[in-house]
Amino acid sequence: MNFCEIWIRRPVMTVLVMAGILIFGIAAYRLLPVSTLPNVDFPTIQVSAELPGASPETMASAVATVLERQFSTIAGIDEMSSQSGQGVTRITIQFSLDRDIDAAAQDVNSAIASAARQLPPTLAAPPSFRKVNPADFPIFFLALTSETMPISTVNEYAETNLAQRISTINGVAQVQVFGQQKYAVRVQVDPNALAARGVGINEVEQAVAGANVNLPTGTLYGKDRMFAVQATGQLNDAAAFRPVIVTYRNGSPIRLQELGRVIDSVQNDKLAAWFKGKRGIVLAIQRQPGTNTIEVVNQIRTLLPTFRAEVPPAIAIDVLYDRSQSIRTSVGEVKFSLYLSLMLVVLVIFLFLRNVPATVIPSIALPMSIIGTFSVMYLFGYSLDNISLMALTLCVGFVVDDAIVMLENITRHIEQGKNVLQATLDGSKEIVFTILSMTISLAAVFIPVLFMGGILGRLLHEFAVTIIAAVLISGFVSLTLTPMMCSRILKPRRAEERHGRLYMTFERGFDAWRHAYDVSLAWTLRHQRLVLAVFLAVCAVTGVLFARAPKGFLPSEDAGQLLCFVEGPQDISFEAMVDLQRQVADIISKDPNVDAAMSFVGASTGSPLLNVGRITINLKPFKQRKSADQVVRELRPKISNMLGAKVFLQNIPTIRIGGQLTKSPYQYVMRSANIDELYHWAPTIEETLRSLPGLVDVTSDLQIARPEVTVEIEREKASALGVSAESIEMALNNAYGARQVSTIYTATNQFWVILELAPRYQTDPSVLQMLYVRSSTGALVPLNAVAKMTFGLGPLQVTHLGQLTSVTYSFDLRPGVALSEAIAQIERAMHELLVPATLSGTFSGTAQAFQASLQGMGILILLSIVVIYLVLGILYESFIHPLTILSGLPTAGLGALLTLMAFEAQRKDGLPPEQAIHQAGLIRFRPIMMTTMSALMGSLPIAIGFGAGGGARMPLGLAVVGGLLLSQVLTLYITPVIYLYFESLQQYLNRPPAAVAAENARQPRNA
Repeated sequence: MNFCEIWIRRPVMTVLVMAGILIFGIAAYRLLPVSTLPNVDFPTIQVSAELPGASPETMASAVATVLERQFSTIAGIDEMSSQSGQGVTRITIQFSLDRDIDAAAQDVNSAIASAARQLPPTLAAPPSFRKVNPADFPIFFLALTSETMPISTVNEYAETNLAQRISTINGVAQVQVFGQQKYAVRVQVDPNALAARGVGINEVEQAVAGANVNLPTGTLYGKDRMFAVQATGQLNDAAAFRPVIVTYRNGSPIRLQELGRVIDSVQNDKLAAWFKGKRGIVLAIQRQPGTNTIEVVNQIRTLLPTFRAEVPPAIAIDVLYDRSQSIRTSVGEVKFSLYLSLMLVVLVIFLFLRNVPATVIPSIALPMSIIGTFSVMYLFGYSLDNISLMALTLCVGFVVDDAIVMLENITRHIEQGKNVLQATLDGSKEIVFTILSMTISLAAVFIPVLFMGGILGRLLHEFAVTIIAAVLISGFVSLTLTPMMCSRILKPRRAEERHGRLYMTFERGFDAWRHAYDVSLAWTLRHQRLVLAVFLAVCAVTGVLFARAPKGFLPSEDAGQLLCFVEGPQDISFEAMVDLQRQVADIISKDPNVDAAMSFVGASTGSPLLNVGRITINLKPFKQRKSADQVVRELRPKISNMLGAKVFLQNIPTIRIGGQLTKSPYQYVMRSANIDELYHWAPTIEETLRSLPGLVDVTSDLQIARPEVTVEIEREKASALGVSAESIEMALNNAYGARQVSTIYTATNQFWVILELAPRYQTDPSVLQMLYVRSSTGALVPLNAVAKMTFGLGPLQVTHLGQLTSVTYSFDLRPGVALSEAIAQIERAMHELLVPATLSGTFSGTAQAFQASLQGMGILILLSIVVIYLVLGILYESFIHPLTILSGLPTAGLGALLTLMAFEAQRKDGLPPEQAIHQAGLIRFRPIMMTTMSALMGSLPIAIGFGAGGGARMPLGLAVVGGLLLSQVLTLYITPVIYLYFESLQQYLNRPPAAVAAENARQPRNA
């Protein structure tokens, strides 16, 4: 029975089936989302808690540790880390990839509720949490700036008008506000004025809270009418607070404005953002997983004219960064590579066939297979991204193989004198099993990839499914459409065609090529032992090179955006940090490759540290600048000599793994239960890492040298004067903690009322002595009467990993150094350093994912070999001959498979093994070279690596091209020899029992 016959004899059915594949494929293509990479969701939740004025140690012990203890009972946590800074704690919980994020969020919410009673009662608000995806960077940045309007007014328009509207757009996940300057009223009291009027700072707090109220007031119900009762307890701005009476002295009111300044200000005045040197508010927009980035951006851009019309003319709205532009460019380059591969493969087919109708037949199989794959991608929820398009580009060289083999076999039968229909029926019947074997074997190679875990498995899952779908569709097309077209299009070649100049030129060249192979193959078959030794040597060299070859994780991609961290001294003030940041931003902005720079300073820029600023750098379009990695290399020397600053620059990675955004892309973490020992060894470890030749931009998050003043309460004196420790700390919090003491409620928002000392009294520790505390007897007691000041150093932040205190070292790679080499250097250095056993070091983030991927790589390769062996063994009903094909894995398997098919045909004619394999090699030399050259040309555009994102695709293309070039040469000679050895082994194992007995009888018996 010939599977192809029904498709050959029913051309209308064949055309309609192919039309269905084409129509549904085109429809699916239009519906596929467009993105940079496949959708990879890290189930990650970030918990934030704020206690204004609290030290990092207090936040770590009283907030972070309490929450972490509750979170540790939640199932499925891969990693839990925390950062505690001045008044803020952020805990990042990263769950295993198979954990449902919504269920995890419910568990986190329950854990927060359980920990509520153990948390400090003075928290500004209960801990909040949000789902985050560290793998997803914002796709669109907007900047709002104004030369004349207050920054709080600009913030109000940004948050209320723009952010909320953008959040409702289909496909938008969240809108983050960078440089947030939310309106607030600040009550800045003068300690001298308080002392002169005999007013305690706690009285100011109570007066402000009591004067600004917004309580329910009820309703009057009359016999015929009802009245809503309203009151004017709500104060709305600084001017309304100034006349508030704090207390009375000698019968005269003491008003708030007499004790200091009451001003319209912002909630966090230690936070700022700049765009091109202008102070502003930045909106960072993230998309929902699986949505079309380009469509989301188009919807946002559609609303921009409306936004500009609604805000005052004094507010400018600028686009800082548009991720869709790099995606369009990158995907466009991959599409061009795909089209170029198609043309090159068709050119190869034409050169070998020298016949336009014959070239059209396998060429039709190419778009049919690619377009048909779009339907499968849509059904699986995939996207058009660099991974899937790269898989399709690689497929171009392979999906045409089946059609070429079918066409070549039918052509050979026509050249034997058969009519076209009979040649098609006979040729297709003869080759069905070969194509089936080729298709299943090639698809089976990628099956184990579907079972890979971790981030690499998520990324390659789409790659594997896309290739499997394209290969299976191509096999189906080659068994249906290709033979049908052969029966209708192919004609016996006329004599004048066979003697044409082009035909004869190529034929003479190919005959010389084939003759050279004939002679060299004959020599190979005469020296089988030598060839076998070469094969074993190739296997050994392959293993050694694979083990020693430098290995990386994901290639660097040029997305047109860089990230820069600026770290100032631990005792730097906010104003000094702003100046430092501006100097770095000015140097960066002057670089000819840079289009614009966004600068952020403050504790809400991804870190609780006040001495760390961030600059997001947007590069010019790809064709107008150098590559992103080269820009990084050229900028580093320019900004590395900044006085008083440590500057770290990195090309934003293709995908960020891990919940923390560090100054360099790779992380190594040391942790210990013994804090003193950890802090003692931390500087030594950092210096050791700095000395390694493969690392650059080495830094750590250890900052424990922040100057601090400790108010030591003399409890006996305080008790004698009627002053409690609580009242002292509350007074300090009111004075220096920027404490929220009241709330202003409006129709669209809520604003804080903040109590603090006047700024000039917050700069010198000696001013602490001017603070007065109200005793239980009503008298004002100066702070220096019940406490003394001591000076020292303390941590600027405290970090935990898995509930243990930790220090994270981040590093980047020097040009030309692979991640595997850097990891080996670090492990060797840590071993030689003889770090105490109580300190445990592990890689984190991308470096950890890389190690995990290497650990499973050997099993994956072995599983692939097992799957191929099982498939081939079932197809050939043989335990031995699948090993012949697998022997080509160190070189290549396709040529081995085709050669084996031809050899089996020759053995049926009764030829001896050596002669049969020789003739089979010559007969299949043309299709083998056609398929090899097709695969080579299909991968060549990827190997060239031109265009945006080409550098990320180049390693795969080079590996395929290099492997094909070397492996095909070796396979043409090694596979016949391997087959002869295995054939001899099979004949030996299949000997009849009588022959075995006779052979044993001829052997001499032992005495």
